[in-house]
Amino acid sequence: QLQLVQSGGGLVQPGGSLRLSCAASLFYLEDYTIGWFRQAPGKAREGVAWISSSGDTNYSDSVKGRFTISKDKAENTVHLQMNRLKPEDTAVYFCATSGNWGATMPSQYDYWGQGTQVTVSS
Repeated sequence: QLQLVQSGGGLVQPGGSLRLSCAASLFYLEDYTIGWFRQAPGKAREGVAWISSSGDTNYSDSVKGRFTISKDKAENTVHLQMNRLKPEDTAVYFCATSGNWGATMPSQYDYWGQGTQVTVSS
């Protein structure tokens, strides 16, 4: 029933840009904190960007200044604009929902998108 469908991602050269999208069905993303997480092979899942129900944003130090999280209310969609991508950004990226601003750990998030691969390579 509750569903997050991700799109975007793919292969890009270092310094390039990609935009990830996370579209919700049967609930409003405006009611939740939305987080973007990533997981590389053999690595723990880590949060990179968050946006609260009120629109406040936060970013991990590794992506601050390069990534931008935003909402499109009309489309019930959250975007992650990724600029100046680096090889170390290569991972599977997930969007997820949480009930409260301040939640940063994967265990605090309830609903997850299917994940999309981002590969940054020359």
